[in-house]
Amino acid sequence: MDAKTLHDMFYLGVPILEKMLRPIVIYVFLILGLRLAGKREMAQLNPFDLIVLLTISNTVQNAIIGEDNSVSGGLIGAATLLIINYSLARFLYGQERLGRLVEGEPVLVIEHGELKKDRLEKELITRAELEVAAHKQGFSSLGDIDRAILDPGGGFCFFPRKPTADDSRHGDIVARLDKLSAQVSALQASRG
Repeated sequence: MDAKTLHDMFYLGVPILEKMLRPIVIYVFLILGLRLAGKREMAQLNPFDLIVLLTISNTVQNAIIGEDNSVSGGLIGAATLLIINYSLARFLYGQERLGRLVEGEPVLVIEHGELKKDRLEKELITRAELEVAAHKQGFSSLGDIDRAILDPGGGFCFFPRKPTADDSRHGDIVARLDKLSAQVSALQASRG
């Protein structure tokens, strides 16, 4: 490797302060933008949302690095992003109200087995997308779910429906009938 290559690789084309301010501005913008866009953007529920997230990263890349493509500039930008993210997480730790403001609140989308269509509509999540998320967590239908929560990070948390007293009695009766049927079949087989 010659001296010019090494120089081009590590020479900063812009001032260090600018290299640090650019990622901070983009970071704050993306936090606010994703917060305003809603939890759907974080959930990556469909290919369109994934495409948006991937193109956002490509779009802001030039804003973060500017006209400087040096390794040093990339390291400074990446380090700045990591430091600001760590600092924000550290600052928000234990600051419950401020954390909810930045991250958002969980949203109850199924309550006592009832689908809350207005809440799904507000979050721009279709019933089909909710069903897919439920299937991924082992539920065969939304009817099997007592409560479902859309977390601030875009993930779903599902809680199964507990059987009612009538369901339990019905299950017990069916089990007893099955046992009696097996016994009757065994008796018939031993006589015949």
